[in-house]
Formats: sequence, structure tokens, C-alpha cells
Amino acid sequence: MVDPTTVDVLLRTARSHSVWLDRPVTDAQLREIWDIAKMGPTSANCSPARVVFLRSQKDKQRLRPALSSTNVDKTMSAPATAIVAYDTQFYELLPRLFPRNVDMRSIFANNPELAAVNAFRNGTLQGAYFLLATRAIGLDVGAMSGFDNAKVDAEFFPDGRVKSNFLCNVGYGDPAKVMQKLPRLDFEEACRLL
Repeated sequence: MVDPTTVDVLLRTARSHSVWLDRPVTDAQLREIWDIAKMGPTSANCSPARVVFLRSQKDKQRLRPALSSTNVDKTMSAPATAIVAYDTQFYELLPRLFPRNVDMRSIFANNPELAAVNAFRNGTLQGAYFLLATRAIGLDVGAMSGFDNAKVDAEFFPDGRVKSNFLCNVGYGDPAKVMQKLPRLDFEEACRLL
């Protein structure tokens, strides 16, 4: 069991950030985030998540046309922006990632609908691991859905194999400009005990 302070850092008192301090995020930090996030479980160890990190203004300008107006400033000022995506043909790597069942690749390769559902679901799951890993190493996040997926995919994944899921700004959030945590649903509103 982890201590309550760790749970606070990861979830209870953590905030989504949109204003960033002028502190760089290093290659080593981005690698550490991935090295933690990749360890979370996925179905048949399919590991469909793919991440593109944008740090330069030149690369962020490529993203800019896809952003909703409310996400432009926060993205342009963030030390790094991650395009959290998923590989629609993740099953090509299953012989290496899931060697205990050599038929697993063909199960997905022969069922495009099953592959699509699993790519999105498990890629999203890995995206959540990515958020927690980022917070675990002392950085802040600002995950976003306000963007045009088709524009992002055309610009960064033109072969169509990889699809964007969500964007996440990464860096050191300005604690003086963080918003108050918004309400959440109580157990009785969101859960049932059967």
C-alpha cells in the first residue's frame, strides 16, 4: 500500500495545469515517464500507446492549427506537449510482447473491429498511466481533448496506422495560477454494489 501523501500527489490534491513555469523538461524526464507508464498492464500485453513529444515552438506550430482556441496559449507555453496516441496495428508486435500465445497476433489481425476496440481501450489505459507517471516524477500535466484529431493525425501520423487519442501538456505548473479542484461524483452517484 502506498502512503496517503503519494495518493495525494497522484490524484487527490493533483491539479490539471494550464499555466506553466519557465522550466525545461529534459529528455531524461520524458524517458523516465515512458519507462514507468509502459509497465502498467494492458490486455494481452498489447501495449498500443504511442507518444510524440513536442518541445520546440517549431514543432508546436505544426500542432497549432488543430488546437481549439482555448488550448492554444496553454500548449504554446508548456515546456512539452505529448500527443498520446495508439497504434491500430499493435498486434504486429504481439509475437514479442505476448510470446506465451503465438496465435494472439492472428486473432486481432483477422478481426479489425476487435483490434480497433482494443487499440483504443488499451491505449487510453496507457494514457492514464502516462498521467500518473508524469506526476510521480514531480511534473505536472494538463490533459486536453480540445483539438481536431484528423488534423493531428494528418500532420503527425500521415500513414494512418497511428491515431491520436488526447494531448497532454507536461511541465512545472504555476502553483499561483492553478484552478480549484472541481467537484466529483460521490460513490452513491457513480457506483453500485451488487
